[in-house]
Amino acid sequence: MFSTIVVPVDLRHLDQQERALDVAADAARHYGARVTYVAATPSAPSSLARSPEAFAGKLRDFAAARASAGGFEADAHMFIVNDLTGDLDHYLAEEIAKLDPDLVIMASHRPGAGDYFWPSHGGRVATHVPASVLLVREDVTLSS
Repeated sequence: MFSTIVVPVDLRHLDQQERALDVAADAARHYGARVTYVAATPSAPSSLARSPEAFAGKLRDFAAARASAGGFEADAHMFIVNDLTGDLDHYLAEEIAKLDPDLVIMASHRPGAGDYFWPSHGGRVATHVPASVLLVREDVTLSS
């Protein structure tokens, strides 16, 4: 059913994406799909990497570690966005569309007041990418 899965990640906040990362790994194993982790970086040095090349290396290492631990194949796709606050939504949807996935799995948060005025990253992706999109709420407590 799904052969290519794209998972947008923010390497600075992986702890806030763990549930979505687990769902993506489970789907990849279940369907035998390849996962591509997508992340943006500015061209200028940041707290995470001194250059886009260094950032790309960190993203590749992350993808390799997740694939090895999870038992699936993975790639990394990095792109440059100089204004991560204002331009990320547009470029994220554009980069995902270029990859032409069957499924996008991404972390989301419980909607707040701001979401009524500004679209979320997930909302932008869901409305501008020609693929199925699964938004995984990270702040949900599951009871057994």
